[in-house]
Amino acid sequence: MNTKDFVEKDYYKVLGVPKDATEAEIKKAYRKLAREFHPDANKGDASAEERFKEISEANDILGDAKKRKEYDEARALFGNGGFRPGPGGGGSFNFDLGDLFGGTQQGGQAGGFGGGLGDVFGGLFNRGAGPGAGTRTQPRRGQDIESEVTLSFTEAVDGATVPLRMSSQAPCKACSGTGDKNGTPRVCPTCVGTGQVSRGSGGGFSLTDPCADCKGRGLIAETPCDICKGSGRARSSRTMQVRIPAGVSDGQRIRLRGKGAPGERGGPAGDLYVVVHVGTHPVFGRKDDNLTVTVPVTFAEAALGADIKVPTLNGPSVTLKLPPGTPNGRTMRARGKGAVRKDGTRGDLLVTVEVAVPTELSDKAREALEMYREATESQDPRSALFESAKGA
Repeated sequence: MNTKDFVEKDYYKVLGVPKDATEAEIKKAYRKLAREFHPDANKGDASAEERFKEISEANDILGDAKKRKEYDEARALFGNGGFRPGPGGGGSFNFDLGDLFGGTQQGGQAGGFGGGLGDVFGGLFNRGAGPGAGTRTQPRRGQDIESEVTLSFTEAVDGATVPLRMSSQAPCKACSGTGDKNGTPRVCPTCVGTGQVSRGSGGGFSLTDPCADCKGRGLIAETPCDICKGSGRARSSRTMQVRIPAGVSDGQRIRLRGKGAPGERGGPAGDLYVVVHVGTHPVFGRKDDNLTVTVPVTFAEAALGADIKVPTLNGPSVTLKLPPGTPNGRTMRARGKGAVRKDGTRGDLLVTVEVAVPTELSDKAREALEMYREATESQDPRSALFESAKGA
């Protein structure tokens, strides 16, 4: 990402959310747009693919609290096309310049924006740089890739290894990523191999932009490759076996570091983001790390108490003790029979009792119920209800 893009791109507009949108609102907007413009749903539509890349880039920035803060502050600083000093005109900032221009995150990605804000604003304070400073060709981090996968309910609970076919830009195999048919590109004379050119913005400061002559590569192909047309990058498809951890939930976005597109000139690979969709189960439901199940019981079991067998997901049944007088809708807990947590332990199975009312009765059963009704006719379960209604 270059300086101009970073300053002028309105990621809030890309996702269609206001600048004060909550994390949940951003996540919801991203999911809706990602499904609409995902390449798998728009095969052969280049405009949809480009839109999907824009949406993913916007979510990568706004979906991360630290990146979003840096983005908002950088736009506030450079939003009018130049440097805006703080109060008193002394050039003070209301955020940490160390984080902005040199901070790194785990995995080697500086500042979280592709090559990092250090690369984006690398030429901002380069006054007085000696001859030859910054003339080496810089490594370039690979592109982040996003994909989606649909798992069955059981696979989401237990984890699964799934094949993912992905398309991304990778070094062109025909020219070994050089962009030159003969494999002998020359260093760009305009940027001297850096891939960037500086331009003044007033006040002694300068900003850097990708070199227009070499498109930011630092190299120029004398005889452009027929496949990549001199860019050094070509569309590449590959299938990866990706392990989805146990306990993932529907809509969860998993980041796999270094599994994205390969980098250039020794740069690190990008990351792979996998959005997980989970199917339903005919018997079990899920609530956080717990599984849920509704178990029918007879009136006699609920009234007199009983030991009832309850199914578990992919395991032997468990026996729960139903105490006498158990009301309809009571929930009991079978510990350790739920979904896998991040620490490897399991949640619980929440068992809700539902008293089953028979639709057909044998003569013997009807006679027994008539006797029960006669024995309990003095008991009115609704009396307290009417008393409360009068006193209200």
